[in-house]
Amino acid sequence: MTDSPLLPVKDVKNRILAAFYLLPKETIALMEGNGRVLAEDVAAGFDLPPFDNSGMDGFALHPADRPESLASSVELAVVADIPAGIHPAVTLKPGQAARIMTGAPLPEGADCVVPVEDTDFPYRETKVLPESVRVNKFPPEKSNIRPRGQDAAAGEVLLQAGQVLLPASAALLASLGHAKVSVRRQPKIAILSTGDELIPPGTALTPGKIYESNSTLLGGLTERAGAVPQLLGIASDSPAAIQDKLEQAITAKSDLILTSAGVSVGAFDFVRQVIEDNGKLELWRVNMRPGKPLAFGHYKSTPVIGLPGNPVSAFAGFMVFVAPVIRKMLGLKENRMLQKARLEHPIHSDGRESYLRAEVRRDILGLTAHLNTHQGSANLLSIVRSNALLIVPSGVKSLPTGAEVEVWLLSEPE
Repeated sequence: MTDSPLLPVKDVKNRILAAFYLLPKETIALMEGNGRVLAEDVAAGFDLPPFDNSGMDGFALHPADRPESLASSVELAVVADIPAGIHPAVTLKPGQAARIMTGAPLPEGADCVVPVEDTDFPYRETKVLPESVRVNKFPPEKSNIRPRGQDAAAGEVLLQAGQVLLPASAALLASLGHAKVSVRRQPKIAILSTGDELIPPGTALTPGKIYESNSTLLGGLTERAGAVPQLLGIASDSPAAIQDKLEQAITAKSDLILTSAGVSVGAFDFVRQVIEDNGKLELWRVNMRPGKPLAFGHYKSTPVIGLPGNPVSAFAGFMVFVAPVIRKMLGLKENRMLQKARLEHPIHSDGRESYLRAEVRRDILGLTAHLNTHQGSANLLSIVRSNALLIVPSGVKSLPTGAEVEVWLLSEPE
């Protein structure tokens, strides 16, 4: 592919997304489902709760014994003890009460439960079932009862396909008897860093070398996006070494290969060449700052997104192009948290669509934004110290103090 003009960010994103499809579903154990994406709607198979039950420890009461003044006390015979987990055989009659525990089924004939604290039963001193109990404050009808179907009715759709399974929703499925859940298969993302200057963290740093950090960055972003990172390690700056690593991704049946570095115009940037020799390069270079030398194509039949080697450029490229791909494969919608903020100082750009690392704060007038460190594409600290990407549209080269700008929140501002 010959050098091409810089492509608009939106066009590049749409062309990349068009190459990916929703992944198939798989059934897994419910306990392994936290954070996974549901592949099917889930409806209640029965009423929840499945029976009227007591909302607290106390005594189930018959409506005929309710006095005209609820403040009046009533003496009742205790005819049954109903713990949780059994179906009561007793039917309450006027003048009778049944001791009942939280969650236990309500007996026939009862219309409320009086808390044990509102009786004369010395529950702190004895657990022996009394022959009678005095109700000091008779509750209104349906008090302290969790009625059948209060949470959900049989057949009601409770969770929808495309919803991320969280601990509370998983617990809801467990309460409906589900031991397994149908989810989307997680995308497998092969991650390769290239460069003769790179060495793994934990080894001795020698002159001319730097520690490789993009695998850690991209692997973590991949996991947060809901995919499975497959770390291929470091390839030296040679076509053979790069091709060997890409073949490992093919063997691992990766859904996407992410490379960092090797797609620019340097004499030793061979990733682009290897893709063209063994597949097709579909696009190269995007009108974006940072991250201009982005490439997309296929190594054999596997999609490849070539990110720049500078960590900040790789981060921006992942957020703008890779995260949406992962979400599409999982059946999730776009989730950018875009808001407006006021600039605390003037900023300058080069006319490319820019994603500048910024700190966004909240004041009484709304959100304000400032760039708290230099915007060099190798400056990882600029990501660490920022909670937003400040987006400067294509063609805009400067913005004054107080200008309204669009910010992509990475975390909630204070």
